[in-house]
Amino acid sequence: MTQTIEPSTTATTTASGLRSLYLIRVIFSLIWVAFVFTTSATLVSTDRPTVIAAVLLIVYPLWDVIATLIERRMAGTGSTNHVSTINVALGLVTTIGMIIAVFSTIGTALLVFGIWALLSGAIQLVVAIRRRRTIGAQWPMIISGGLSVLAGLNFAAMSASATSGLSTVAGYSAFGAFWFLVSVIVLSIRSRRAKR
Repeated sequence: MTQTIEPSTTATTTASGLRSLYLIRVIFSLIWVAFVFTTSATLVSTDRPTVIAAVLLIVYPLWDVIATLIERRMAGTGSTNHVSTINVALGLVTTIGMIIAVFSTIGTALLVFGIWALLSGAIQLVVAIRRRRTIGAQWPMIISGGLSVLAGLNFAAMSASATSGLSTVAGYSAFGAFWFLVSVIVLSIRSRRAKR
């Protein structure tokens, strides 16, 4: 005998899981930002990354891959599966690209980071727009995805500037953490209203 799960129950479970995952992402981003500011904020485009900076730059897209896989498992099958597969592949390619980039300069790493932020932001937009129909309360993720696209363009352009540094990437991560936190609040409010 198979169990039938009502769509509203699935949406509630997914929303609850997303809130937890988004909180974890907020904590990770804030810790990552703190490490960047305390160890690598003075590095600029022409500098070679330190070991700590290299590890931080490699870990960031790799963490996004892990978070995407967790999110995909929570969401189950659906229209976002193909998109999440693309996002995982993009994150893995970016991680490999970053491993190569950290042997060059911060500017090269900024270029790789910028391309990834642009493409992953576009994917986030697509997922949030599709998820809006089933889970709702996706406007923070839509805004975050759009801002990521713009930030990615900015990083790619800044990578050629001698004064651009890792502090700008840390600012991007902190801003991303803010939007994940807003999403947690919005999903919580929506969940409370649905229970009434």
